[in-house]
Amino acid sequence: MTTPIQNSLQGSYDHLFRYIIVGDMAVGKSCLLLQFTDNKFRHQHELTIGVEFGGKTIQVNGKNIKIQIWDTAGQEAFQAITRTYYKGATGALVVYDITRRDTFNHVTKWLDEVRANALKEIQIILIGNKKDLEDKRQVQTEEGQALADKNGLLFLETSAKTAVNVSEAFINSAQKILEMIQKTGIDPTLPGKNVKITVDDDDEEEQKKGCC
Repeated sequence: MTTPIQNSLQGSYDHLFRYIIVGDMAVGKSCLLLQFTDNKFRHQHELTIGVEFGGKTIQVNGKNIKIQIWDTAGQEAFQAITRTYYKGATGALVVYDITRRDTFNHVTKWLDEVRANALKEIQIILIGNKKDLEDKRQVQTEEGQALADKNGLLFLETSAKTAVNVSEAFINSAQKILEMIQKTGIDPTLPGKNVKITVDDDDEEEQKKGCC
């Protein structure tokens, strides 16, 4: 069984999941991060230079999950820097702005970027942000869902301003990562490759009962 890791700032946690947030400039990546970590929204937000960082501990399926998040700059000039943060990430939010079709058209580029530089086990969720601006919508929900289905991604539309589906984006993806760990017994978040997670005796006994 996994032993909870002690953390003086946020208490103990069972797993540490590292996330990256990617997408075009001004799609609301930093606002999603701030809303998730601090329950705040800034109407005026400076463009990210390089990378911003935040973190929060949540509970998923009875496990304490510490999530560390790197919010990457959307400008091409910083992509060489931000690529270094892809390594070790087990979760990714690929974000577009539902009021700007060009940001949706660039999603495939960001997917390729993540898959080329991150762990192969990375769990990706496609996010259509700024759901609160329905009157300015250029990308329909069905289009986002279709693109997610085509690429095997989770999908949600969010509003960093009103907090709609912001926590759900991280919780749903963290749940998928946790399910993968529990199903395969391999935790890609631990040091070393393909680290096996043992099942405690009670759980093993229950599994034997269930299969016989």
